[in-house]
Amino acid sequence: MNNISFPRLGIHLKLDNVAFSLFGFDIYWYALCITTGIVLAYIYCILMGKKQGLPSDTFTDILLVGIPLGIIGARLYYVLFNLEYYLNHPGEIFAIRNGGLAIYGAIIFAVLGAFIYLKKKKINVFKVFDICVIGLLIGQTLGRWGNFFNQEAFGTNTELLWGMTGDKIKEYLVILEGKGINVNPELPVHPTFLYESLWNLTGIILLHSFSKKKSFDGQIFTLYIIWYGFGRMLIEGLRTDSLMFMGLRISQIIGLASLLAGIILYTVLKNRRKVNE
Repeated sequence: MNNISFPRLGIHLKLDNVAFSLFGFDIYWYALCITTGIVLAYIYCILMGKKQGLPSDTFTDILLVGIPLGIIGARLYYVLFNLEYYLNHPGEIFAIRNGGLAIYGAIIFAVLGAFIYLKKKKINVFKVFDICVIGLLIGQTLGRWGNFFNQEAFGTNTELLWGMTGDKIKEYLVILEGKGINVNPELPVHPTFLYESLWNLTGIILLHSFSKKKSFDGQIFTLYIIWYGFGRMLIEGLRTDSLMFMGLRISQIIGLASLLAGIILYTVLKNRRKVNE
């Protein structure tokens, strides 16, 4: 059991990152959070797709393509930006049960796979993507709670009322402190997993509401890119476990790139609609 607490709120919990065992195989809370998110996202896409005349099979096929590609992309992304470590420990490259998945890698690979599939099937890509990205936000919102059970994806020390701490958090901060990083293992930290989960939840509400009156295909997709990229860019600045490249936080770079790309694509698609009117 691991201690997790929000001391200034008087909340103290004892949690295990293993939810239960099935036939001698441990089922982790992290996996349950992600799986629940995927299931709810799939249900959402099916329901919204029916309203727009899209067959359920389309979203089933995207799911079957996206899940394996997402796992591959998430792991490949993480390994590439920790290349020195994995070159010295090649046997751990495929040990994903030990952690090491990056959401950006999952999104990039899953979106590319879905794009290729829809193009081959001659299905309107942006019409489908407008639905799928809200499903993706549902998965991301719930998936971040897996980080809570694992005591990961947290930020720097904070005096805010909702600051959190825990056994694993303290252990990690001790390592950072030993490297000369200005952190205090005895003080609470920003629950950045919660910030991102709430940011994504807000995105679900806003984009779903806006989707009812969208004016062109791809509008919700591009707004998702802008929304998530901007939020991740800000929240990543608080984290202590960012993947780095040349002294810069990779997720902040990609967040900024997503924000700019989303704005450009939104403008292009909007102008294309005006030309075709």
